[in-house]
Amino acid sequence: MSLNGKTVLITGGTGSFGRRCSRTLLEEHDPAKVIIFSRDELKQYEMQQELSDPRLRFFLGDVRDPGRLRRAFKGVDVVIHAAALKQVPAAEYNPFEVIKTNVLGAANVVDAALDCGVERVIALSTDKAANPINLYGASKLCQDKLIIAANSYAGGGAPRFSVVRYGNVVGSRGSVIPFFLARRHSGVLPITDERMTRFWITLPEGVAFVLNCLETMQGGELFVPKLPSMRITDLARALAPECRWEITGIRPGEKLHETMVPVDDARATLEFDDHFVIQPLFPWWQAEKDLLGRGGKPCPEGFSYSSDSNDRWLSEEELREIADGLE
Repeated sequence: MSLNGKTVLITGGTGSFGRRCSRTLLEEHDPAKVIIFSRDELKQYEMQQELSDPRLRFFLGDVRDPGRLRRAFKGVDVVIHAAALKQVPAAEYNPFEVIKTNVLGAANVVDAALDCGVERVIALSTDKAANPINLYGASKLCQDKLIIAANSYAGGGAPRFSVVRYGNVVGSRGSVIPFFLARRHSGVLPITDERMTRFWITLPEGVAFVLNCLETMQGGELFVPKLPSMRITDLARALAPECRWEITGIRPGEKLHETMVPVDDARATLEFDDHFVIQPLFPWWQAEKDLLGRGGKPCPEGFSYSSDSNDRWLSEEELREIADGLE
């Protein structure tokens, strides 16, 4: 499926992903329209000044509001669902709000897409949804289940629904690199645990992966890119070698290491050169033969894809180069 000539709507479109995705769509594709659906009128105004493209539209609304979503989805071909509450500590202390946005909001997106004849929906997920231990991860796991199961409601036709799961986005709002850079002048960097590892993806890489999955998805796949891992201590040394560390302890709901393909999902997972596809366990799924023909290989029993056992790691030099691009 080509995105040229299509009307694309991005929920949560004024966030880090939405802003970059909109720019990429407008500069590297030829959509009829790109619609930004979000709650914040100031961020929409700033984005409008930044991009200033006649194909860009703005729609104030909240994914918690099903009526507003149905109005926004009319005439839309493709939905990229990026709206979410995503801060782990905030989610632990505001669970009702997180469920309203991340779970009920996803259900509203599904219903609106089915009602309005959208062709394709792809939802952004997180490594924290795999074997979740915090509310944010659990809410995104619920979202993923809702999105994949929505293909059953579509009855083999449109819309088709899929999910993209990836790790921490370098430089996104609230991520550790801007936090470390802001604290560097103090001479002290807070480290939760020296053993901690994470998957890392840049914003352009995340956008490119989502758009590629949109074009190739058949409906029902959970796409996982192959990413490098990094150690939190390597990042601290790369950004501020002169700073001492203050070990603060793991925050509520935080893991030492992240997983994107759990052991229990390995039997349904196919590996490709640059990504994995976790297949849905539904009788309507008939695409495994096609994926095998395109180079997919079944993962062995007991396989898992975790940040601490990864075979690709970012060096301090690579981390420093990434950070230099953000300053």
